[in-house]
Amino acid sequence: MTADYRRLDVRELHRAGVLVPGWRGGWCWYRRGEKRAEINIEAGEASIQLRYRATDRGEWRDFDYKVGLVRTGCNYGGERPWFLCPCCGRRVAILYGGATFACRTCYGLAYEVQREDETDRLARRADAIRDRLKWEPGILNPDGWKPKGMHWRTFWRLKAEHDRLKGGALGAWAKRLGMLGITGR
Repeated sequence: MTADYRRLDVRELHRAGVLVPGWRGGWCWYRRGEKRAEINIEAGEASIQLRYRATDRGEWRDFDYKVGLVRTGCNYGGERPWFLCPCCGRRVAILYGGATFACRTCYGLAYEVQREDETDRLARRADAIRDRLKWEPGILNPDGWKPKGMHWRTFWRLKAEHDRLKGGALGAWAKRLGMLGITGR
């Protein structure tokens, strides 16, 4: 899954000014406030140079290679940068770091939501509505009240959709438990 890999997002690098030709520096990944990995980047006109040390099949190796950059025009002016995947050459916004950085197609990665079953999808969508309603996450938690400033019509529409999704998820869980031979008695 994509969440299991370090991401190098061209949009983040662009916003941080890393893609300006001549820029040199480090890019770090953190988990719970602790630095987990670092990569050295040197930006050129049409590529960035990546330098780092990583394990490849259990052994430490030094990596030093270029990743191509292309830019496309935006509708209202300006340019949007893209990586060219070092493995397949596809134009992508995100590269994922295994031993080398490559696109998710080359690594055969899926997003978490692509592996969800019906129950998880319904519960996730209900949780998104709970978030909008400023309720505690989790469909097994009690429903809250209308948030201050929200129109009543919006509240009732969101609550009805939440209740529909919650009922679907609970029904799917009940069906799954029934197939396992688990009953309420």
